[in-house]
Amino acid sequence: MLQGKPVRLLHFALVKIGVVGTGRMGANIARRLHDVGYPVVALYDLRPESAAAVAAETGAEVSSSLARVSELSELVVTVVSDDAAMYEIFAPAGDSLLTNASGRIFLNCATVTPAVHRDVERMVVERGGDSLEACMASSITQARDGTLYLMIGGRPEVFDRVKPLLEKMSASLKYVGEAGKAAQVKALVNMVMNVNTAGLAEGLGLGDALGLDLDLLREVFSQTGANSRVLETDGADMQHRDHDVYFSAAHAAKDSGIALALAKEAGLPLPLAAAAFEQYERMKAAGLGELDKSGVSELTFKSRRPVDVTTDK
Repeated sequence: MLQGKPVRLLHFALVKIGVVGTGRMGANIARRLHDVGYPVVALYDLRPESAAAVAAETGAEVSSSLARVSELSELVVTVVSDDAAMYEIFAPAGDSLLTNASGRIFLNCATVTPAVHRDVERMVVERGGDSLEACMASSITQARDGTLYLMIGGRPEVFDRVKPLLEKMSASLKYVGEAGKAAQVKALVNMVMNVNTAGLAEGLGLGDALGLDLDLLREVFSQTGANSRVLETDGADMQHRDHDVYFSAAHAAKDSGIALALAKEAGLPLPLAAAAFEQYERMKAAGLGELDKSGVSELTFKSRRPVDVTTDK
């Protein structure tokens, strides 16, 4: 089944899974796949204690190298932080997933620049493996429950082979196109979400400054054109300053930055996206980047704004 032969995903319980990146999303994907019958055999993280916690639940090996993960696994799920991390785990030399890539499939779930997914696919195919991007438009709870919304990019024949596994991870699954296309769509999803989040924070912040009842204001928003999914997920959190992290402000800045770079390449100005990006950058500068994106309200409520970001540009 290994050694350069195609991985056939007709009997999903027989496919050995490795996971690189055992933060909350990666850890919950590993737990989900273990629960539905996939043998999770290898885990790798720069923080071995993170991988060890998931290994205790899944029986996987905490691998000391990336090459060991691809050696043990038939399909490797990667969930890393950014472009640099993707290039590091798929490095052409040194410890790398590419070392034993022949016959393996790499399912790359991080939100990174579309060009990175195209580069990774090229490098993996050159080594005799296959690669797909599986961009996630959901959060930690959905990863654990197997109810992610997944956008897939890559070769359609590889998607067809991996589809049984993807269906166990997701409630909704959309094949978008060739490598890089799903990452483009994901960047736009997060760009629009971030604009909505920043706009809601301003609406609630102004309501608070006017002395309005924010419970009432959120109810009115929900019944009018001001309604949004962000109001449902973040409105009460903004009001009550509950910023437990599901999607951090630092990640919001990164993803809006990816979308703005795509817009620049296309020659299209996006002033709202740029303004939202700047708000998340201000959060990072104020030391708030590891709060949930709902924490952007800390910049818009008069009584909360950090001293070093209160001066408008």
